[in-house]
Amino acid sequence: MPRQKSAVFLLTFLILVWGINWPLSKIALSYAPPLLFSGIRTVIGGVLLILIALPKARLLQFKKLWPVYLSSAILSIALYYGVQTIGLKYVPAGLFSAIVFLQPVLLGIFSWMWLGEEMHRQKMAGLALGFLGVACLSAGGLTGSISLLGILLALGTALCWALGTVYMKRNAVRVDMLWMTAMQITLGGLILLAAGSAAEPWKAIRWNAGFVAVTLFISIFVIALGWLVYFKLINEGEAGKVASYTFLVPLVSIASSVLFLNEKITVNLVIGLVLVVISILLVNLRIRRRTAAVTAGYEALEGGK
Repeated sequence: MPRQKSAVFLLTFLILVWGINWPLSKIALSYAPPLLFSGIRTVIGGVLLILIALPKARLLQFKKLWPVYLSSAILSIALYYGVQTIGLKYVPAGLFSAIVFLQPVLLGIFSWMWLGEEMHRQKMAGLALGFLGVACLSAGGLTGSISLLGILLALGTALCWALGTVYMKRNAVRVDMLWMTAMQITLGGLILLAAGSAAEPWKAIRWNAGFVAVTLFISIFVIALGWLVYFKLINEGEAGKVASYTFLVPLVSIASSVLFLNEKITVNLVIGLVLVVISILLVNLRIRRRTAAVTAGYEALEGGK
């Protein structure tokens, strides 16, 4: 029970901070070019995690594990944040985040293909409904022009995130989770900074209080703590099951986008919310039934002794 309560708390924290991240990132992009902004926030987050991981320095094994760190950094950080931040310039934050959260559907499929996780009919139906919910949110959840390039960049972001998570899960037994998270974020941030420095002028950044505050919040809570919590949950449970709960992130994103960016709500958001909730229940209900059945069987055996 304590472990279950801890998981609920961590999931709630993750959903809230990752949801708020999208409109905050959109706001930050009015002060800085996308690649440089991505590099700055990820490097700060990575350095913070390195400081936290230093007491476990012997577990780093950088000389041996650097290919794993680098591969994960490219997929989960450099490509994910790079494509994401560029894409946010083309479509509303709430809409973009809703499309990106096709990721749990992709992750459920990839986890079945490459991680050996179960894919029964009920879970497939849940993932399909989750996809329909995200599609509904994307199709009419927010008003305004929709850029085809922005939609493609959102889909590319989802693909990079799903592949990065599967790669992380496959290599979890080889690495220390804290160092893996710290290294991938730091290396990915350095790649983004290098790309940004080559393609964008540093003088384009407006270093005012608003930009600094948003960047620090994202670096600390969204990137450093957010990714640490996410991979902790992924490492301790089924990747597809954990990811199914992140369907709630775009709902927080849309609500906060309405609050901070005056993006509008429509009936599609309500329909999307219903589909998302049903999808989460379908993905997880069978697992709970099985657990209850096992517990009941154990109690029956104990009673027969």
